[in-house]
Amino acid sequence: MNPLAQQLNETLKQENPHVHEMLSGLGKQIYFPKEGILSQSAEAKTKAKKFNATIGIATEGGQPMHLKVIQDNLNAYNPKDLYEYAPPAGKPELRTVWRAKMIKENPELEGKSFGNPIVTNALTHGLSIVADLFADAGDAVVIPNKNWENYELTFGIRRGAQIVEYPLYNEQMQFNSEGLRQALLAQKEKGKAIVVLNFPNNPTGYTPGPQEGNQIVAAIREAAEAGINVVAVTDDAYFGLFFEDSLHESLFGKLSDIHPRVLAVKVDGATKEEYVWGFRVGFLTYASDSDKVLNVLEQKTMGIIRATISSGPHPSQTFVLEALKSPEFEAQKAEKFDIMKRRANRVKQLLDSGKYGDSLPYYPFNSGYFMCLKLSGVTAEQVRNHLLDEYGIGTIALGETDLRVAFSCIEEEHLEELYDSIYKAVQTLSK
Repeated sequence: MNPLAQQLNETLKQENPHVHEMLSGLGKQIYFPKEGILSQSAEAKTKAKKFNATIGIATEGGQPMHLKVIQDNLNAYNPKDLYEYAPPAGKPELRTVWRAKMIKENPELEGKSFGNPIVTNALTHGLSIVADLFADAGDAVVIPNKNWENYELTFGIRRGAQIVEYPLYNEQMQFNSEGLRQALLAQKEKGKAIVVLNFPNNPTGYTPGPQEGNQIVAAIREAAEAGINVVAVTDDAYFGLFFEDSLHESLFGKLSDIHPRVLAVKVDGATKEEYVWGFRVGFLTYASDSDKVLNVLEQKTMGIIRATISSGPHPSQTFVLEALKSPEFEAQKAEKFDIMKRRANRVKQLLDSGKYGDSLPYYPFNSGYFMCLKLSGVTAEQVRNHLLDEYGIGTIALGETDLRVAFSCIEEEHLEELYDSIYKAVQTLSK
């Protein structure tokens, strides 16, 4: 094992041996090289005042070399904020601004000890880093039975982890914290579990209420007290899009200091929060009361980034940073939030109006981009195909009964036509 990796591991063992035990085999071996090209280039950037012949970019006239046909479309930005490599952990100012944004939007974090967000190539990349660092073959990844299918690829296929599902809703159609509790305690023999909490949930658009949130935290604490090391990951892809009286903060804050055996990890990003899906700018944040633990986890995360994508795209980080600093940002974001909320409310109004009888029952939703119908008497796949072939309407079939509808991409005035068409499809296929 590389001496740098050994040193990082020894620090973890001393500061929090439980976090060291959570690491995968790859997580124990990975490190960020301190004597490679990047570190030497960083040193040269501060000391090489005459010539800097280190890193592999081209310069001209004291600026990164660039093509006019590209820069003409980006002339509001300085070439140094576009063409140079971004640091592996991301633009420092962007990390600082995003951290301040997290605290503002999550008052629970005030006074808590957590690291500087590390920039990822959007949320999937952040989750992939978590999988690499903490998931080994056979490790349990605990998720609800209504989940984003990419978890299976990221944790199951790539890392060989065992996906353990529990029902998302209980009999009262609230979050099934007891199901989560049982799934976690079932891992006592393994002594380790990775739990992924995705709110607002994809595909259902559900976010628990405050009492449910406390029950989730209590379940994770109980698992830790039973001797289980828990990597508690909050997948906050749709954070902020809370339309009703649900939790309006990430559970990352509550989980950040509940037990030494719990490592809270927050995965979020500008992707959906700021409506910049193609920019691929996400963040990965760790919580710990030890600065040394936070430093080790950052070094290992940077090692994974260096070994895979080297660093994230610089232009999109610059675009997001400038947007976050703009005095118009909050007002423009609020405007888009209102549009999304009106669409969600209109969907609920239509489904609760009685015009569809009992043909379009749905799972509780109160946030995010999506909602799910719970069909009976006809399969979701049949309805999906019928909608495509007869109406030119696209939806997502999940299993036998669930049809996911993304109201996020349907104008409010078209929602009634959409659900009328779904109703007609169900009626036709049920005959």
